[in-house]
Amino acid sequence: MNLHIHHVFIIFFLSFLYIFEGQLLAQKQWQVKSSSVTFKIKNAGFTVDGKFGAIEATIFLDKDKIENTQIEASIEAKTIDTGIESRDNHLRKQEYFDVARFPKIIMKSKRMTKLGLGTYEGVFDLYLKGIIKEIKFPFTYTEVGDAVKLNAEFTLNRLDFGIGGSSWIMSDRVTIMIMLTID
Repeated sequence: MNLHIHHVFIIFFLSFLYIFEGQLLAQKQWQVKSSSVTFKIKNAGFTVDGKFGAIEATIFLDKDKIENTQIEASIEAKTIDTGIESRDNHLRKQEYFDVARFPKIIMKSKRMTKLGLGTYEGVFDLYLKGIIKEIKFPFTYTEVGDAVKLNAEFTLNRLDFGIGGSSWIMSDRVTIMIMLTID
């Protein structure tokens, strides 16, 4: 009887490994081919456009089951660029991004949900200026040959992350656009 239980356990364990290995093999680690992170914010009645440097990311994606995608991405906060160097230097200081203490802005995926054809919703933990908040936003998924394009646009409240203080002149809402091509 003991030998029978032992065999059942071994068969169960090997079956589990086979299934788990299949899931791991289906997920491929992708490399960032190109990326952009841009933003818009109203300041003194004008729209200020800006961008950050390249995204560094570890991405595991199964084209057949996007819901299993795992993404950890970061950008260097010091790469902020609004086209005006003095403003960029001001934004790097403690009151805004505090890049000396918090050099990276990091996003880690928690789950993905299919919304429709080529459209998904991602839930991420966003690590920004020492604060971690869960954010949720839609993104599109498009296959282009062997590559995949991911595009997202969403709005954040900068005050939720201690980016600057309350202001009559500058909006609290910042629109973020992310474009990522992986292969």
